[in-house]
Amino acid sequence: MERTLEELGLTKTESKVYLCLLRKGSIPIGSITKDTGIHRRTIYDIIERLIEKGLVNYILNNDIKYFEAIDPERLLDILKEKEEKIKSILGELKILHKGIKEKKETIFLKGKHSIQTIFNDQLKIGQEILFMGKGVDEIIKFHATKFNEKRIEKNIKIKMLFDRSSKEFEDIKKIKLAEIKFMEADYSSPIITCIYGNNVSIMLHNNLSPIAILIRQKDIADGFREQFNLLWHISKI
Repeated sequence: MERTLEELGLTKTESKVYLCLLRKGSIPIGSITKDTGIHRRTIYDIIERLIEKGLVNYILNNDIKYFEAIDPERLLDILKEKEEKIKSILGELKILHKGIKEKKETIFLKGKHSIQTIFNDQLKIGQEILFMGKGVDEIIKFHATKFNEKRIEKNIKIKMLFDRSSKEFEDIKKIKLAEIKFMEADYSSPIITCIYGNNVSIMLHNNLSPIAILIRQKDIADGFREQFNLLWHISKI
């Protein structure tokens, strides 16, 4: 419990004293010192801070102060107050974040969740997707079901460029909000490329261990987009 209270903003000693008062009820300084092992002079400072935070109060009995903990529900109020403070500066923080230089990075992903991560990123970015690759059955099924439903909800358009042998996949025809073309030449590479926003994803799908590379860099994305558009113009519906 002490650790949780510390995460809420209390110091280690404040947490100790507050828990002591919750357990013991209304007690004088001497009893707090005895129970926590904290020096009497330090206890006064801690109690003062807890009073300021609205977690402790006291009553006078024969000129002696008896301290007691406020209802723990007050901790929820503290959380709300922290949330309101963050909200009050959130606008400024976002402006600072937008003002930084464009982020460039390359992320390597491996395993069965790697392609799922790429598709989730496409939904998050929310811009037109340019898809190029073979008609991998598992990928098309994914596009035609879960991913496709979320993509349509977000009104994200997609252009899909396949090799001509992919026409045999019936699920391709079920993809909505999509323009689809087929290259004349067979595209034998198992690599699937997606361009969206300032991002490029390169995916190698196989049943054993899918691999994906995510590149976040505008000039690289623009280069891939130009290549895609050239192939798009010479391909057929």
